[in-house]
Amino acid sequence: MLYQTNTISRTVMSLDGVWKFKADNGKGFEEKWYEKKLDDALNMPVPSSYNDITENPELKEHYGFVFYQRMVSVPRSFRGQRIILRMDAVTHSAIVYLNGEEICRHKGGFLPFEIEVTEMVKEENLLTIAVDNRISNETLPVGEDSSAVSAMIGGVSHMTEAVKKRNTPKFDFFNYCGITRSVKLYTTPFNYIKDIEVTSDVDFGQHSAELRYHIFTEGSGDCSIRVIDREGTEVASSTGTEGTVELKDVNLWEPGKSYLYTIKVTFDEDEYELPYGVRTVEVVGKQFLINNKPFYFKGYGKHEDTFPAGRGINIPMNCKDISLMKWQKANSFRTSHYPYSEEMMRLCDEEGIVVIDECPAVGIHLNFGGGANFKNGAKVNTFDPPEKGGIRTFEHHKDVIRDMINRDKNHACVVMWSIANEPDSAGEGAYEYFAPLFELARKSDPQSRPCTMVTMQVDDNTRDCSLRLSDVFCLNRYYGWYVCGGDLETAEVLMRKELDFWKAQDKPFMFTEYGADTVMGLRDTIPTMFTEEYQVEYYKMNHRVMDSYKELIGEQVWNFADFATSQGIIRVQGNKKGIFTRDRKPKMVAHYLKERWEKIPDFDYKK
Repeated sequence: MLYQTNTISRTVMSLDGVWKFKADNGKGFEEKWYEKKLDDALNMPVPSSYNDITENPELKEHYGFVFYQRMVSVPRSFRGQRIILRMDAVTHSAIVYLNGEEICRHKGGFLPFEIEVTEMVKEENLLTIAVDNRISNETLPVGEDSSAVSAMIGGVSHMTEAVKKRNTPKFDFFNYCGITRSVKLYTTPFNYIKDIEVTSDVDFGQHSAELRYHIFTEGSGDCSIRVIDREGTEVASSTGTEGTVELKDVNLWEPGKSYLYTIKVTFDEDEYELPYGVRTVEVVGKQFLINNKPFYFKGYGKHEDTFPAGRGINIPMNCKDISLMKWQKANSFRTSHYPYSEEMMRLCDEEGIVVIDECPAVGIHLNFGGGANFKNGAKVNTFDPPEKGGIRTFEHHKDVIRDMINRDKNHACVVMWSIANEPDSAGEGAYEYFAPLFELARKSDPQSRPCTMVTMQVDDNTRDCSLRLSDVFCLNRYYGWYVCGGDLETAEVLMRKELDFWKAQDKPFMFTEYGADTVMGLRDTIPTMFTEEYQVEYYKMNHRVMDSYKELIGEQVWNFADFATSQGIIRVQGNKKGIFTRDRKPKMVAHYLKERWEKIPDFDYKK
């Protein structure tokens, strides 16, 4: 799916702004709110998550549908062209109405969807989007509703019906919802470019590259491409919807030193410009190679999380985050735990930031944390059949993998796909669930990038299906926090014992999460848990261990910045493992990491 920008043949009209908004009271569909202007509506910014915009606790913890609405005037200049309505992300599912008629539905809150409305629109139109935030064991991310709660009363466990239903996430970040990314109306000619696929083969000896392209079109007409360098000079051209072009004296895209060509595609009267970086990615032995050189990941897990926009796209903060990464000499991050906005991906292309692109498959673990899940008195395992209470995400999981790779396939910044975060990867049936998904990801990606799943600590690593499926082992480990919290000496012993196991495997491995909750400004002469001093000592211990394993190819700390979570007794207004606060002020450890990463090169570390 192409990212939509204005070209000489296309017009993009933003529908962002202040919309009318109303939370469903149980009668929204019965009373057909989508057929007329909403009564007693609030003003709500789009894009944003609605949860923190008002001071209403009922809206912050709302369960179910909300309705967004605005009038849309279609310019007369749009006549004689295809008109498409595009939603960049609606969390978690949407029903779209135009002038009172349902026109499409979509499931999945972190990827775009669109529908042609050429024959549907009038000069003035009522656009309504009903948004459902409910999560279950068939959504990604996974959750359930708290329709019943248990409590110990007089030493006896009692079950009682909840006063009202609430979402109960099986993931450790707040369930921000709404129209979280832009809504657009755009045009194309009737003969148009539908999609573009480009791959490259680099001849390092000759300093040249062969680009293979495939242009997907609708209608009829002649097709041609031109490759333009950064100075605006045409360096290659070809005709036809498929073919190859050669780039001599090629400029490669590299971490921290990006170079983007512009591929101009013309089909009949339609024209589209694709920014494209030429680079290679592969796993060879125990090394991760970018442009045939061993790369070392330095960076973070992140979240799209700012106040008060929640998960809503925040362009200024995206730029600030990249600036802070460069200040620390970081080179990478993982889109934990969902695909980020296309604007962020394009910014990473331009800035030379390496990205592990993760689909929203978090919470696929019904017995997370050692607890047991029961149904009708019987224990339920994650991958039990749905009729027995097992996970029901498989078909949707396939959809989001296809959609994520289709959207992000041409991004130079994306070097690896993450199929899931902390699933029940050692559980019975895990391999049978994940093997087809890895196969689908590899089949869907024209660039054949490595694939991984990010795993949590398990009792027996030999049972982890990631051993058989992942090209790189990505580890979320918390030695010194969740394991041996406050006892860094014992934590170091246990950490070395586990890394000896991964060292013995035949693939590279890296840390994608490790960290300690730290309250900004909480200080002490002795490094105790939650203080800034402890966070520094925690990372020093972890790095002392990591530096002694040459097979370890990267360190991505958890987390880039503090972020919001559901309420709970281990979270004080969110997860405080950030290197920066939620408003991007540095903790002590930020300076320590800056000093460390300045000394670690992007390539050939531990050579």
